[in-house]
Parts: sequence; C-alpha cells; structure tokens
Amino acid sequence: MKQYEIYLVELEPTIGHEIQKTRPCVIVSPNEMNEHIETIIIAPMTTKSHKYPTRIEINFQNKTGWIVLDQIRTVDKRRLMNYRAASHAVSAFFQKLWWIHLFGLAGTNEGNCFRSFFCS
Repeated sequence: MKQYEIYLVELEPTIGHEIQKTRPCVIVSPNEMNEHIETIIIAPMTTKSHKYPTRIEINFQNKTGWIVLDQIRTVDKRRLMNYRAASHAVSAFFQKLWWIHLFGLAGTNEGNCFRSFFCS
C-alpha cells in the first residue's frame, strides 16, 4: 500500500453526511506511515459531485469523478478490499499542490488554479 495508489475501500458504517458505501479511495498518507502502522489515511472518490474547492476532478477508469478532500479520514488497513491502480495524475497533482504550499503561492494565479492541474 503506497501513497497515491487507489484501492476499493469499505467505508461503512458511517454517521450523518459522511461519504458511504464501498468506493475507490486514494491513499494520501506517506509511505513511511503506511509501512509501520495498521491505519492509513484515504481520500474517497465519487462520480457524483459538484465543483467544490475541496474536490479535485479526475478521470479514472474512463470515468470523470472527484477526489473528495473534505472527506479525508483514517481507516484500518483491513477496510481496503482490493487494489485498483497507481495513478500518475493523482501523484503529479499532489506533488504540485505540495510545491504551491511550500512556496506560499496560495494567493497567486498558480495557487488559485491548483484544482486545474494542467493550467499554465
């Protein structure tokens, strides 16, 4: 289980407005953590959403969907059902986001377009 890989994850039981069901999720926790403890930090994915600032549009397995950053959570590794894919687009997006944060570009055009990874 490595950072930015996509797994099918069982998210039930949930409470209130938490994202439900078994669905693909991106592992966002660092590899050092993933190797040594039995929990993992994931960001769920969905194909039904609106364009919120906390949701990243992505094409995965020929479908348009979103990575739901406002629903990031820690889960036990036993909730991960099966491996789906390693996504280079997801990895590249998070690396770009890290650079934007590192260099304090949040108020610039580069920072404002972080959801559109391919903006120039």
